[in-house]
Amino acid sequence: MNQQQELILVSAPNKAGEAFIRELLSGGLPFAVLVNNKGEKAAMERLGVKTVLTVSTLEETTWIAPPYSIGKVFLFETSLNLCCRYVRICRPWTSQPVYVITKSSHPRLIYKALGADYVIHTNRDEVSFLIQALVG
Repeated sequence: MNQQQELILVSAPNKAGEAFIRELLSGGLPFAVLVNNKGEKAAMERLGVKTVLTVSTLEETTWIAPPYSIGKVFLFETSLNLCCRYVRICRPWTSQPVYVITKSSHPRLIYKALGADYVIHTNRDEVSFLIQALVG
């Protein structure tokens, strides 16, 4: 991998996130997936993900930037607490936008206060429209 190439970072613990990963794979876009447990890591590897970054969301001392450059970040929400932690973990790793994709009615200001640039509300699992954020 090119040292200067930025990877898209994705947390995809739901169907919408998995659909987004399939889009990235089919488009040949360089990305890594963020997980916090072995089961989720195995699920991502079954999808064909080559670069999986496992973090402990409980241990702040382990929130060290990965050994590759991170570009845009896409965090698919399944839990307010987990997604908030992921925003806190990822925000220092990139100067690029951090996107939170949610189906919930959680106040967007929580994510914005933690460093998310965009909070996208959708009830769809098909999220190919997000690919536009990568080419723009």
